Amino acid sequence: MTSEIVIIGGGVIGLAIAIELKLRGTGVTVLCRHFQAAASHAAAGMLAPDAENIPHGAMRSLCWRSRALYPDWTRKLEELTGLNTGYRPCGILAPVFEEAGGQRVGGEKLILSSPSSPSSPAYWLNKEAIHQYQPGLAAEVVGGWWYPEDAQVDNKALAHVLWTAAESVGVELKDGIIVEAFLQQQEQVVGVQTNAGIIRAAHYVLASGAWSNELLPLPVVPRKGQMLSVRIPEFVPELPLKRILFGQDIYIVPRRDRLIIGATSEDVGFIPDNTPEGIQKLLQAAIRLYPQLKHYPIQEFWWGFRPATPDELPILGTSYCQNLTLATGHYRNGILLAPVTAALIADLILSQKSDPLLADFHYSRFQSKPSTSTPMLTHSANFSNGHHPAISPQHSPLIIAGKTFQSRLMTGTGKYRSIEEMQQSIAASDCQIVTVAVRRVQTKAPGHEGLAEALDWTKIWMLPNTAGCQTAEEAIRVARLGREMAKLLGQEDNNFVKLEVIPDLKYLLPDPIGTLQAAEQLVKEGFAVLPYINADPILAKRLEEVGCVTVMPLASPIGSGQGLKTTANIQIIIENAGVPVVVDAGIGSPSEAAQAMELGADALLINSAIALSPNPAAMARAMNLATVAGRLAYLAGRMPIKDYASPSSPLTGTITS
Repeated sequence: MTSEIVIIGGGVIGLAIAIELKLRGTGVTVLCRHFQAAASHAAAGMLAPDAENIPHGAMRSLCWRSRALYPDWTRKLEELTGLNTGYRPCGILAPVFEEAGGQRVGGEKLILSSPSSPSSPAYWLNKEAIHQYQPGLAAEVVGGWWYPEDAQVDNKALAHVLWTAAESVGVELKDGIIVEAFLQQQEQVVGVQTNAGIIRAAHYVLASGAWSNELLPLPVVPRKGQMLSVRIPEFVPELPLKRILFGQDIYIVPRRDRLIIGATSEDVGFIPDNTPEGIQKLLQAAIRLYPQLKHYPIQEFWWGFRPATPDELPILGTSYCQNLTLATGHYRNGILLAPVTAALIADLILSQKSDPLLADFHYSRFQSKPSTSTPMLTHSANFSNGHHPAISPQHSPLIIAGKTFQSRLMTGTGKYRSIEEMQQSIAASDCQIVTVAVRRVQTKAPGHEGLAEALDWTKIWMLPNTAGCQTAEEAIRVARLGREMAKLLGQEDNNFVKLEVIPDLKYLLPDPIGTLQAAEQLVKEGFAVLPYINADPILAKRLEEVGCVTVMPLASPIGSGQGLKTTANIQIIIENAGVPVVVDAGIGSPSEAAQAMELGADALLINSAIALSPNPAAMARAMNLATVAGRLAYLAGRMPIKDYASPSSPLTGTITS
């Protein structure tokens, strides 16, 4: 059989993607090994990014965005099926015991930010308030956090609604189909081998959760979770627990006639069944938090396998095959992330629109770290070409907005004495990203005539920049023009923009407020924003939080060649960044380029130092080598600095007279 899109995996992620694609007019087939075995049936249905205090910035943003989609998403599903998903925006209560201490706050009710969720409200309830708010908590509970924006959904009901909705909109559902292998040729999937024969499609989506590793070498492993439910006894007149309780290593979720208690997290592979140890731990923790549970009859035990990755973040986006998209590894947040995953993956497949958030979840993040068990330098070779196999940048590619680049040096097109010098320099630099001033191309400014024809844009990724813009409004307009310019040159999927808002004409220092305002709007419009900023760690973090795909702090004023004057702040930015840090402006020599990379910068953007050199092509080559050397030195790690000498040769075992 042949379908437009085949989705491997029939859990909430696979079904949500299938419905979204079908509603956008695409033929979809879902291959499901066993619908009832999907992790979604074993979950508790909490939508709890705040209660879980998710620390990773991009993951937090992804979870918040998905939680915000839930009301409309579930309403649409319920309209399609006439069934109830059990979605409730009920908030979540996180009680704190005496020994947790650090969270204690005086006062009746204070609006505070919980430690790792700075942009979402959390209310602290003192002991009197929390026991009044939720009677029956253990006496040792001294207070707790109330997360009003968190919610819940009945996970089993949701899984059933998704399956029914998929059927109703015309998705072809095939249960009991085990995919055994991808058939691949020349970086394309040409079919999947299954227990029912070969199935072919134009595009494929891997959404098989904990089983993904059986088909592709992805670091997704099963993490077993055991759960149970207790029945509300007949002698209890009404549901005694009104709130979801999120405690230390335990949660209790009230449903109509029962309480769900979960969940263990066990790295035991695909070993099935509940165990006395696992259930005992859950019951002890639950009874400690909510003592009257010890009188409630046990109703049911179950278990499931969460798909976990080493960093506990999902794998989303493109793969090494052009027609295979990945949507797996959601670990504890598959239910929560279903609506946003469906929207992002549908945008990516049907519109080639890569949301900036996807960059943090690309599979290649697991291939960008050097091995700690084998030496980096294992062969002798001629280093003159910069591509020694042991130190090649391929060992640590640069990933921006889900797009992979082997070179960590970006260059520009301005200030060259001729088009020929610019062409030779860009070739000598081995760069893959070249920034272009949109306004200068539009006006055919000197040095920019014929620029579109001067470079091979099938090999170089254009980074349109908003140079010359003095306000946020100007920069937004020029960014839109830049995206159209990239399309005209054949880069249909290029949504990159280097954001510059510079009202200061003497020192050319960027406007932090205008930059942040423009970045927020451009991110909303689907741009992958690379903002040029002063070396301000707070601004860098704010820009990352609004969705920028890099931050680009200056080393010193643009075009000055002063070198690294902002080293301390750049180090802070690098330490705190969850997106690539590109040092931009002020680097004048290869030694300064190497120094910036040794700090841990992810990439450099260098233009003036190359263009204004008496021999630009030679300087471009030198900057390339310095960038590679600095990156390798950073990965290798420098020797410790000592206050005293240490002989290179040992003194023991030497010949003495």
